[in-house]
Amino acid sequence: MQRATVEVLNAIYETDFKGFSYGFRPGRGPHDALDALTVGIEWRKVNWVLDADIRGFFDAIDHEWLERFVEHRIGDPRVVRHVKKWLRAGVLEDGEWRQVEEGTPQGGSISPLLANVYLHYVFDLWIDQWRKSAGRGDVIVVRFADDFVIGFQHRETAEQCLAELRERFKKFKLELHPDKTRLIEFGRFAADRRKRRGDGKPETFDFLGFTHICGKSRKGGRFTIRRHTMRKRLHRKVREVREELYRRRHEPTAVIGQWLRTILVGHYRYYGVPHNSGRLSAFRYYIVRAWQRALRRRSQKDRTIWVRMDRLADRWLPVPRIQHPYPAQRLCV
Repeated sequence: MQRATVEVLNAIYETDFKGFSYGFRPGRGPHDALDALTVGIEWRKVNWVLDADIRGFFDAIDHEWLERFVEHRIGDPRVVRHVKKWLRAGVLEDGEWRQVEEGTPQGGSISPLLANVYLHYVFDLWIDQWRKSAGRGDVIVVRFADDFVIGFQHRETAEQCLAELRERFKKFKLELHPDKTRLIEFGRFAADRRKRRGDGKPETFDFLGFTHICGKSRKGGRFTIRRHTMRKRLHRKVREVREELYRRRHEPTAVIGQWLRTILVGHYRYYGVPHNSGRLSAFRYYIVRAWQRALRRRSQKDRTIWVRMDRLADRWLPVPRIQHPYPAQRLCV
């Protein structure tokens, strides 16, 4: 029933959702949001970036406000009644049912759409109107689910937006995470300005698994944004693979090799963006080392040397390849 409702509501809300919203929408994915953000910062006059994080968003959604938002757009009382029931369904914890007054249904296929509807009214409509009326200079916005980045031309505009955004969220029972929300100097002039002040290199920010860094192209020294796999994400994935290898170390080599191949292929498909070859190669190297250690633990006499590991890696572990075009290419197409 939820999946059928999502199909119907998607057709309705897709005409309302803003173009800078990319999360959980048909025909849109995280790389569309990443490319839009990169092109926006590179092509527009962006000097400051607000990297924001909503504290516990999916658990903090207010049911009363969400129901009002749905009723504002959906006239069919049967659909509205179903949404209200799903919101009040509660959760099971250790076999016991518990009623919840906030948040979307855990694991429900309708949860992403309801979250988008909530932020559409709370954030998207407001920020779109704000940047046209109160915003001075260029203001760009990219949102994927509850993660969003706003770029500003002027610092005063950024500080004003941040202050008003906190008040806006407070009205709808949301809160910006105090430790994960930052206003940083970022853009084509950030490196030169910080160098003159003696502040060092520009700060970086994380978005959708990538660390965004101010850089320059090899040809011509043109400003560009370099996107690298977040170190925390990379090390966490390596740790998960290492633990699984330890549990499966006595399985046949061919089985382990096939499994590791799928891990690498999946990693390359997501993180294989331009300028990220170094992190892709590092991930493959860490996986080879982890596999070697797992093989050596099979027996006290096992001394798997690098010559054999090179043969196994060549046989089973594909080398890194960039899977995605440059951001401007994707958007131009």
